[in-house]
Amino acid sequence: MIENIKWLGHATFKIVNKKVIYIDPWKVKEKDSADIVLVSHSHFDHLSIEDVEKVRGDKGIVITTSDSASQLKGDVRTLAPGAKINIDDILIEGVPSYNINKDFHPRNNNWLGFIITVNGKRIYYAGDTDATPEMKSLINIDIALLPVGGTYTMTCEEAAKAANAFKPKIAVPYHWGDIVGSKSDAEKFKELFEGETRILAQSS
Repeated sequence: MIENIKWLGHATFKIVNKKVIYIDPWKVKEKDSADIVLVSHSHFDHLSIEDVEKVRGDKGIVITTSDSASQLKGDVRTLAPGAKINIDDILIEGVPSYNINKDFHPRNNNWLGFIITVNGKRIYYAGDTDATPEMKSLINIDIALLPVGGTYTMTCEEAAKAANAFKPKIAVPYHWGDIVGSKSDAEKFKELFEGETRILAQSS
């Protein structure tokens, strides 16, 4: 399943399986026709209206928070932490995503991480978050996409500690190489995480 996931830089991912799914498209270089676009919250580097329109195609469904949904057109569906949406046998679950010791991503904003279940595999995208208590209760995660850049999210050390608690089969560090974080953060995460880490090369 990991071979179906492309990292497009910063916090942007593309998953190609039954459907084409984008997560938080930003600075996307090429147009696409995604079936599903997931937007975790309304900060500019996650909700980029220009990039959403570039990748979603004519029939793409956007799933996002209520504050982000109000800024988008077309088939836009809102999701809250703890809620679920099923689209053609792809299950999208909302997961709380927030800061604990800083104020950039308040818990009461109800911003999102996602668990995407496709072909029986559970992919967790954490969003812009610290290591929240809810993370410890995650189960059966095949691939965890985790921010490691610090400043606005958890650090690589905090991310590794969280991952060691819920034990995904594979972890992929992101939120490095643009705005905050560097490859050394990803490498430090790999050193500290007790499972398998894949540091993805940025795709265009």
